[in-house]
Amino acid sequence: MPATTPVPTVLHGRYVRLEPLTLDHVPDLFAAGGADDEVWRWISVETPRTQSDLRDLARKVLDDGSHVAFVVIGLADGRAIGWTTYLDISEQDERLEIGWTWYGRTHWGTAVNTECKLLLLTHAFEDLGFGRVQWKTHHRNERSQRAIARLGAVREGVLRRHRRHNDGSWRDSVYYSMLADEWPAARTRLAERLAVTG
Repeated sequence: MPATTPVPTVLHGRYVRLEPLTLDHVPDLFAAGGADDEVWRWISVETPRTQSDLRDLARKVLDDGSHVAFVVIGLADGRAIGWTTYLDISEQDERLEIGWTWYGRTHWGTAVNTECKLLLLTHAFEDLGFGRVQWKTHHRNERSQRAIARLGAVREGVLRRHRRHNDGSWRDSVYYSMLADEWPAARTRLAERLAVTG
């Protein structure tokens, strides 16, 4: 089937719910990871120090027209714990990227990332008909690279001197992808991992 451009929607899991990001989520988001330098360390923005900073950042993501942004709601308490987006979307090329993802540090190493990616990948491949999903990350962000590889994504290569940080330093971007014919095996592995970690 031809790919269909994603629109804001709600994706339900056992541990998290992904729903369209709004500015109303900012207080919970700031409580989860605002002002935490480690959460924002590898993202090409300054750490939001106040709710107003985070609101401005959320507004930028929502207003730029190139992201379909989801807030991550932890079902244990119903609070926002991070966000993730679809971006670099090409319906013609049946390609999109999952990125701009962050979670509060207390949710690292839990079922959150596994279930978020399972929901996003299922939606992209099975509901929307995309043939390729990609990720990119900082060449020094080894935690992110390990997490992406655990999804079953293939490391494709490195774009050198790809993005400038606010401090003037340069980031190389490591690219990964998963293709539609690789998805069934990856889906099985992710479901098995979620059953163990959940």
